[in-house]
Amino acid sequence: MRMSLETIGIVLGALVTAFLVSLITTPIVKNLAQKWGAVDVPKDGRRMHDHPIPRMGGLAIFLGFLLSVILFSPFLRPGGLTVQLQGMLIGAVIIVVLGIFDDIYALPALPKLLVQIVTAVIAVASGNLIDTVSNPNIFSAAPYWHLGWLAYPVTVLWIVAVTNAVNLIDGLDGLACGVSAISSMTVLVIALTVAEPSVAVLMACLAGGCLGFLPYNMNPAKIFMGDTGSTFLGYVLAVVSIQGLFKYYTLISFVVPFLMLGLPIFDTCFAFIRRIAHGQSPMHADRSHIHHRLIDMGLSQKQAVGVLYVISAILGLSAVVLTTVGSLRAMLLLFALFIAGAMSILLFLHGEEKKHDVDSGPAVHDHKDKEEER
Repeated sequence: MRMSLETIGIVLGALVTAFLVSLITTPIVKNLAQKWGAVDVPKDGRRMHDHPIPRMGGLAIFLGFLLSVILFSPFLRPGGLTVQLQGMLIGAVIIVVLGIFDDIYALPALPKLLVQIVTAVIAVASGNLIDTVSNPNIFSAAPYWHLGWLAYPVTVLWIVAVTNAVNLIDGLDGLACGVSAISSMTVLVIALTVAEPSVAVLMACLAGGCLGFLPYNMNPAKIFMGDTGSTFLGYVLAVVSIQGLFKYYTLISFVVPFLMLGLPIFDTCFAFIRRIAHGQSPMHADRSHIHHRLIDMGLSQKQAVGVLYVISAILGLSAVVLTTVGSLRAMLLLFALFIAGAMSILLFLHGEEKKHDVDSGPAVHDHKDKEEER
């Protein structure tokens, strides 16, 4: 199926509207953040900035997204917003309010987790449910798994996990915002390909909000999105991925959401495994995320963010190919890209080892001193 030109026009209008609203309101939100005390002061080695920077910028992304959804959804659904969308928007408002308070007062982890679970339950109660997924066993006679009562805890777990995964990669200027924009555009392309206009409009609104905020968030950042933005983006991406991506794409459709959100999901999984292996709590904050490792390897913030953008784009491209030209070609593409990426990383590491062998001792100490200053 193909989208009509009218629908494509609505999608573009939604993207441009969200972009302009976010772009215009970000300076206003920055002033509010400074007035309300929502400022990120570097206090430990995990911070990549060396001076106080306002946060709470995600409020501008949310305003762009919300206004665009309100303006353009009626064109696709004259009867009004669906129950599923209403539930998602209610949960998103709660997430944003929680993020604002967190950016101002630095709330403890447990209350935030409980509120996130509540918002996930609201989305599930509104009909956003992973009740059926494709069977990854291609030799099985049953092409789908029906989760039954497990659909409820599985969906809540998925929403909470993705919400926090996007939050955890928000460690470099422009990283979480750019990765979320790439993920949104991935789903947007897939939705246009398989004729899912409501999903396409939602993702256009989210991508536009991210792109409007990004000029202020790129290195050197003038404002951070804070938990207001990162948890909101994760929540919306998680809920929208439920609305079809788990269900409709042949034998290995369950791979699509994981590819679309591959970077935050894989980074979070590795972080949890690493912390548990070291006898730490999975929720213990550290400086070993993939973006930290790239910085420690000698890349600048802009270079590290660029590398992670490329990885996200590769995963997104694989998801698009998977849904459009068949699973075999998509898996071959992903495998080839993985091999190329692995070889590039090995060559880079080999070059770093040679550089380290040539460098003198004092240069190593200088590097450590810089890390301590950061």
